[in-house]
Amino acid sequence: MILCAGEALIDMLPRESTAGEDAFAPFPGGAVFNTAIALGRLGEQVGFFSGLSTDLFGMRLEAALEAAGVDHSACVRTGRPTTLAFVTLTDGQAQYAFYDEGTAGRMLTPDDLPTVKAGALFFGGISLVGEPCGAAYEALMLREAAHAVTMIDPNIRPSFITDERAYRSRIEGMMGAADVVKISDEDMGWLGMDASAVLDAGAQLVCVTEGAKGVTGFWRGGEVFVPAERAHVVDTVGAGDTFNAGLLAGLKRASLLDKAALASLDADALRPALQLGVRAAAVTVSRAGANPPWQAELA
Repeated sequence: MILCAGEALIDMLPRESTAGEDAFAPFPGGAVFNTAIALGRLGEQVGFFSGLSTDLFGMRLEAALEAAGVDHSACVRTGRPTTLAFVTLTDGQAQYAFYDEGTAGRMLTPDDLPTVKAGALFFGGISLVGEPCGAAYEALMLREAAHAVTMIDPNIRPSFITDERAYRSRIEGMMGAADVVKISDEDMGWLGMDASAVLDAGAQLVCVTEGAKGVTGFWRGGEVFVPAERAHVVDTVGAGDTFNAGLLAGLKRASLLDKAALASLDADALRPALQLGVRAAAVTVSRAGANPPWQAELA
């Protein structure tokens, strides 16, 4: 099983009412949640760990997980509210305003960590910014990294960061503990790092995405570039999250989601996993919101 650990929230996406008024419509989302949903739709055995509210939005998130076949039994349920992210789009590019104080996801603590029976774990997103949830996910990753494959996508939202020094320390520490790091070129610039530095810190595989250009996978023995697939872009919400799911699914199908296998990568072995990631992401950007493809759509 692949366990995705991180935020679940409601994306309030811009829409127009039947009367022509500006409006927002609620859709299940969150970077790590989206990756879990995408993995489930790709037919992988996947679990999800987060703090979920018992409010109406929390029930909507739970229903989406169940529809995709994602095991959410490890989630901590409370009566605190669900995190909301109001999204604005400029030329299809998403910007976010988060409402997260005192929410079910934000208030997850290290005492809430589950017993894990997973061969791989995925982390990232805004769940690594706030407290106490950030400390909980960091502790879970460091606890499991010795015996399970771990992957992180920082998915940095600078406007959400209140303590940059503490956040940088956490992200750099978790990236150093990870076997696989997916990071956008923008996030790499914000951190002031390059792929070589991430590999030197301990990662076996670093995947650097460059939007419409494509993705390059780096390992200590070389690198391979896979171009993005052409798509009519409606918006980019959930594109990187979907890529993460395709990459993880591709690695698993190639028997590469294993510490020893990752230590002996080559271009021919890695390329299909990167290609699955970009194919899945191309479907997501072609439709509104974070709506990853089902496996049948990629056949």
